[in-house]
Amino acid sequence: MSRTRVYTEDTIAIISRFFAAVDALIAMKKLKSMGTYCRLYGIDKSNFYAQKRDYNKGHFQVSWLVPLAKDFNVSSDWVLLGKGDMFKKS
Repeated sequence: MSRTRVYTEDTIAIISRFFAAVDALIAMKKLKSMGTYCRLYGIDKSNFYAQKRDYNKGHFQVSWLVPLAKDFNVSSDWVLLGKGDMFKKS
C-alpha cells in the first residue's frame, strides 16, 4: 500500500494532464476505458484509480506517460510542460 505523498505543484499538474489525456482518448474512442489502458500497459488498475481519485497518492509512475507519446501521439511538451496542444500535429 502506498502512502500519501506531498507532490510538487509541477508533479500534480503533470498527473492532471495525464488523466486529461486518457479521458480525451476515451472520449475520442481511441481507448475503450481506463481499465483498457491499464491492461494494455501493465498498470495496476487499483493503483491507477486510487491515483485518479487523489493526486497525492504515491502510485503514479513516469512510465504511465510513455504510451501516451509512443502510441497515441500525445505531445510530451504538453504533458510535461503544459505547452502547446495536447496532440502532436500529424
